[in-house]
Parts: sequence; C-alpha cells; structure tokens
Amino acid sequence: MAELRRQIITFTFYRAQPEWRRVAAAERAEHRREFAEVIHRWNAAGKMRIVSYSTVGTRAESQMMLWRICYSLEELQNMSAELLGTRLGGYLRIAHNYLGMTKRSRYMIQHETSHQVDIRAIRPGEHQYLFLMPLVKTAAWYSLDPDQRQLIINDQLKELAGFPRVKLNIVYSFGMDDQDYLLAYESDFPQDVADVVQATRETESNRYNHRDIPVFTCVRTTPEEMLGRLG
Repeated sequence: MAELRRQIITFTFYRAQPEWRRVAAAERAEHRREFAEVIHRWNAAGKMRIVSYSTVGTRAESQMMLWRICYSLEELQNMSAELLGTRLGGYLRIAHNYLGMTKRSRYMIQHETSHQVDIRAIRPGEHQYLFLMPLVKTAAWYSLDPDQRQLIINDQLKELAGFPRVKLNIVYSFGMDDQDYLLAYESDFPQDVADVVQATRETESNRYNHRDIPVFTCVRTTPEEMLGRLG
C-alpha cells in the first residue's frame, strides 16, 4: 500500500489583549470580519483544512483555537503571517502552539482509520468538542521491548473500545515540537472523554507518561462565532 501524504497539524491558541476590548464596537466588528475572511479564504479543499474553536471559559490564558491541517510548512507560515497581519492580529497573543504530523503507527492498531482511532489521515471537526493533550513518554518507555509496548498499547485500545462515542486522533511531534505526541479526543459527549481518560490513567501505559499536560477543552464554532465570543 502506498504511503499516504503526511499531514502537517497545528493547534494554535490565541488570546486577545485587554486593550482590544476598549476599541470602539464598530471597529472591533470590522476587525473580526477581516480575521474571519482570512480563515475562510485559506480553508480550501486540497490546500488547508481549518476548524475553529472557542476556549472562552475553559482556559484562563486562551480564548480561541484554530486546528489547521495542511501539507506544507510554508503554507502554514504564510497563513499564520496573514492572520497576524490583520488589525485584530495586532491585538492577539499566541498562548500556545502545538505542531506535529500524521504517520503510520509503528504499533499494530486495528482499524487505523476507523471512526474511533484516526492516525494516518485526520478528518477534523466531526464532533462538537475537542480535548487536546500533549504527551511526552519517558525514556524507559522507549527502552521497552517492542512486543511489550504492543501489549501495553493493546490494553489502552481495549479501554477506548468501551467508549464508541469518543474519537481519538493521534499526531506525532518527534523532531518538530517539544512533545512526543498530541492526543486529540473528539466527542459530542464530554462525560465520555472524562471517563475514557480516567480509564487509561489506570492502565500500565500511564507509568511511562513523563508529561501529559496542559489539557485543553475546546468548543467547535464557526469562525464568526469564535470571534464573537472575544467580545
């Protein structure tokens, strides 16, 4: 089977500076319109997929997030520069930015592109809520025999199988960003995500987690809704 073209994935979290809320309401509306136009223009099939989320009320340091999927770092940079070049961009602070790439897993995962585990070609925004967790494994994890790691992964997958309303997207960040993986859980039922994450905490794999915070709870919106919640 031919290798799928790898996707470049970013999760970028923004916060508007307090000074922006003191700008006249009509001018703020124009800022929001201009910013949304950039998102819509870049959100084109075969070029870039963009899903917008609000984090107002769920993270103190962030108010909105863009989940972007493309195939070129240059395109990602060009789109980012255009956003920052808008009038609203002058008032935004990037609170967090996570970068990674899709690839075929080295572990045997049944139904790699099933509705529940997506690791080869990500199709984002199919559910109302997104829960993002950057993950760094310990050095001891990578020292384990591959067969032993496979058994541990199998235990995690058994837990996930008990929550069919949760979809897990796995992004690889090796050599690209500070974390090893990005785990992006999508669901229309937040309680299911809370339960599956607790269940996987009780598996052996959790012993080999060096860091799996911060955790981000995001609500899917249109770009206009996302920007409207800024104020």
